Amino acid sequence: MRSTATVLVYSDDANTREQVRLAAGRRPAADVPQVEFLECATLPAVLDALDRGGIDVCVLDGETVPAGGMGVCRQIKDEVFRCPPVLLLIGRPQDAWLATWSRADAAVTLPVEPVDLANALASLLRQRLAVGA
Repeated sequence: MRSTATVLVYSDDANTREQVRLAAGRRPAADVPQVEFLECATLPAVLDALDRGGIDVCVLDGETVPAGGMGVCRQIKDEVFRCPPVLLLIGRPQDAWLATWSRADAAVTLPVEPVDLANALASLLRQRLAVGA
């Protein structure tokens, strides 16, 4: 198993980014590597990080302005070769259909529920690391 995995967290709200970091912890599950977080507050920062590579999972805040996580997800799924899996943070459960439209691999609601986020993140890390193996 790799020693670390890199998780990109995109939100214009520092509190939301902190919620994600705290909910995931250093290791979201025993069978996945420890995570290192790369925080981005703007779309250009996200695109730059993805261009550099090395991102294992993206966590995108659907409530971010001006470029919301749903639109960003759809954009990177179209434009980034071998796009990492995306966990979308949605404002309410009824927005799950929008997460499907955006081609997100998983979605959890805000405010972040630590168990749900850690489980979803661990699942996406398992998928990504299995593909990379």
